[in-house]
Amino acid sequence: MAIRPVTTQHAGVDGFDVTVPVIVIGGGACGCVAALAAHGAGAKVLLIEQDDRPSGSTGMSQGLVCAAGTRSQAAHGVTDNGDLFFADIMAKTRGLTDPVIARTIATQSGPCLDWLVTEHNLPWELDTGFRAAYGNSVMRVHGWPGHGGTDMVQLLHQRLAEAGIDVLLQARLIDIIADAGGRVAGILCERPDGSQDRIGCNGLILASGGFAANRAAVATHMPEAANARYHGHEGNRGDGLWLGARIGGALADMGSYQGYAMLTDPQGITVPPGFLVEGGIIINSQGHRFVNEVEDIAGMVLPVLAQADGVAWVIFDAGIEARCAHIPEAQALRDLGAARCAETTADLAFTIGVDPEALQSALAEATAAQLAGRPDRFGRMWGTDNPPSGSLRAFRVVGAIYHTQGGLQIDGEARVLRADGTALPNLFAGGGAARGVSGPAHWGYLPAMGLCAAITLGRVAGLAAARIGASS
Repeated sequence: MAIRPVTTQHAGVDGFDVTVPVIVIGGGACGCVAALAAHGAGAKVLLIEQDDRPSGSTGMSQGLVCAAGTRSQAAHGVTDNGDLFFADIMAKTRGLTDPVIARTIATQSGPCLDWLVTEHNLPWELDTGFRAAYGNSVMRVHGWPGHGGTDMVQLLHQRLAEAGIDVLLQARLIDIIADAGGRVAGILCERPDGSQDRIGCNGLILASGGFAANRAAVATHMPEAANARYHGHEGNRGDGLWLGARIGGALADMGSYQGYAMLTDPQGITVPPGFLVEGGIIINSQGHRFVNEVEDIAGMVLPVLAQADGVAWVIFDAGIEARCAHIPEAQALRDLGAARCAETTADLAFTIGVDPEALQSALAEATAAQLAGRPDRFGRMWGTDNPPSGSLRAFRVVGAIYHTQGGLQIDGEARVLRADGTALPNLFAGGGAARGVSGPAHWGYLPAMGLCAAITLGRVAGLAAARIGASS
């Protein structure tokens, strides 16, 4: 990864070591896209990342992005648009998310993804194996076949280097310098050796991640998830959003987060949703089903956490395994031998230590509902999907919190807003630092929405900050 040296526009102005038109805090998907957008609009940009190797939530993700009305969707015969995506967001969040942010993401996600593909040669395409589910009414999840979030971060930073965008690593944001009216003059960063840099700017974009690694804040804002395992980047302490709030930015939906019910234990690898969508079920340590596995991919975390030992088992068969084999996480789990395997239900029950009669009953009930074309007692409609049968497998899983969805309130241009709805003059936010569109709690998260919001708001913020940076 090539990192260019920081260049100076002005030196020694207003006590700053250097001054640049636009500063972006955070080297994940949101920050990289914001920097590319601002640079493309003609602004000089400096991207600042706290780690020596950028990763963040993006690097720990599957690298999947939902977007509406893309060229790849059209090429696959999928009809989608911003209005349909907006309706899906509002339905999933029970109408409780911010409609302005939701409309911005819904209408701009497709153009943003197409811009990244055509202008920056990013290899995203529609993932036709990720069926419409969990709130997406059509196929709109895009990815890079055979690759995940780490590859995505590295490729984005390669594009930054090719564009000649300055990147400063191992510099942690510790203060935002602003006047009484909230106009940002610059920032203060700290290096690992304790030295500090004062950098001035005309526009500041906070793309520094959420606060899921801040256990005290999680306990305060989402106490039901306080004991959930955290599966995310340790740098997500909320630094950017707390500093943004300190200079006047409002915070919203602070109880919102992406939980996930299928983090393998002890491997710590995400079981892809396809294992359930294709027909898998979840049982507890007694062998009983306890949830509709295809109703809410994020909200299912709480039923798992509520089990007596906090442990569950994903049950699937050889056919489901084969249909998910192309997914990188599935390949990693296979390589590690994570699945417990057996040729009969009784043998699998013995292998994983559950009641064989309970497991047999769970599978039989699901099969009967599927054959009758009716919902089972948990409300799951099986359609043409077959519950597990024949040669069976099981993953041991626990519930986890992946990232927070609450943050700084923004408008349709990603400008940070005060509590009275007025905008701070030159502060923008996106990704984990901004309020997302998952509503006030855990149940409103759409699949691949985290990276969708990150790249879309990154581009929106980059373009808006570039206009301020050029005019100041």
